[in-house]
Amino acid sequence: MIHPRRVMTSHLSRLDDPCNDKEALMPIGPVQLLVLGFDEPNFKGEILAELDRLKENEIVRVIDGLAVYKDAEGEVTVIKRTDLSDEEAAEFGATVGALIGLGVAGAEGAEVGAELGAEKTGEGVDVFPEEDALDVIDEIPNNSAAAIILLEHRWAIPLRDAVARANGMPIADSFIHPLDLVAIGLIAAEEAEALAPSKQ
Repeated sequence: MIHPRRVMTSHLSRLDDPCNDKEALMPIGPVQLLVLGFDEPNFKGEILAELDRLKENEIVRVIDGLAVYKDAEGEVTVIKRTDLSDEEAAEFGATVGALIGLGVAGAEGAEVGAELGAEKTGEGVDVFPEEDALDVIDEIPNNSAAAIILLEHRWAIPLRDAVARANGMPIADSFIHPLDLVAIGLIAAEEAEALAPSKQ
């Protein structure tokens, strides 16, 4: 069991150090929410294997994930996944809480936020509780699946920090579909079709 006070103190020591700036409070990478749907799913373990590979190579990690599969007979399987240990979850919660508190009430708010965040996530991050699967189950037809994944982009941490050191800031970000690149002439339509997911 992780003690929230120890996690909180670790984060606040960064606040107290005048050599550290706000960026030092963010050891987590940009977080992305993915919602996926599967018609007639053909699961062979490739998705989980790829998530494992990405985690092992410090590219992305799953903060929390929930997948629901309903087979042709209507039997349901629910899978939960997180790549965070209890200690990492508490650290994640403390960081997010400290940043929220810092924005609301400065250093004092950061202390309160870090403690609350660590307590809430001390036994794991549960953004998508299994109870939420009940709503998904009612919505999806037989022989289909759906997944919700909260991904942390670990690869982006050094880039984000370099931008911050250059006094840069994010103005906008978005994923661009291959077919959108056709519209601006960056790739040929044939290449876009090859890159796009199959819709058989």
